[in-house]
Amino acid sequence: MTAPSTTTPSTEEVQTLYDRLFTAYGPQRWWPGDGPFDVIVGAILTQNTNWTNVEKALETLRRTGVWSFAAIHGTQRDELAELIRSSGYFNQKARKLHGFAALLENEFHGELDQLLGLPMDELRARLLGIWGIGEETADDIVLYASGKPSFVIDTYTRRIVDRLGWRVDGDAYGDYQSLFVERLRPDTALFNEYHALLDHHAAEVCRPTPKCDGCCLLEICLTGRNTHHESS
Repeated sequence: MTAPSTTTPSTEEVQTLYDRLFTAYGPQRWWPGDGPFDVIVGAILTQNTNWTNVEKALETLRRTGVWSFAAIHGTQRDELAELIRSSGYFNQKARKLHGFAALLENEFHGELDQLLGLPMDELRARLLGIWGIGEETADDIVLYASGKPSFVIDTYTRRIVDRLGWRVDGDAYGDYQSLFVERLRPDTALFNEYHALLDHHAAEVCRPTPKCDGCCLLEICLTGRNTHHESS
């Protein structure tokens, strides 16, 4: 069977995707957390796990008083790893948290506002310089902790884009990110909500085995239309 052809989406199509998701699901009110500290630690801990496990780790940090980057910086690596065990990959994540805390302590005198106040590109570059911090985590921090318009790409977003039949010029993180940032105004609130809506849709409907019946994107989704055509 011939593979369905992909097309480069227009600005209108990228906006229409957002509009359909927002109409279907409403505001998502991300990020879960009470401030920049919660967001940053959560962004690091949520890699390769679900938010329920992250919440358990955050509660343990809060309960034991390791509730600042100064406290993280002063906690032994193995002890910190044990505190965040519920988040999985806890030794690696403890190293990442220590790396962030060390950057903050050594280069910004422990002042989180100074780090988050850097220009967006400089902030993102600093974050990517920390061991184990990748583009998705860096963009989570830039968008949700610093309030700057950096569009977050994750596995969910890639899945939806690919199933829609949108052509991406490459397979790198930045290739998918460019598809959105080149067609949308650089608006923090929009990027915040868009990412949250994409994740919600992929978790509930556009799963590894998609539930296309009743999907709010069916009319604009190449995969969904082909599936319905084959089953009719």
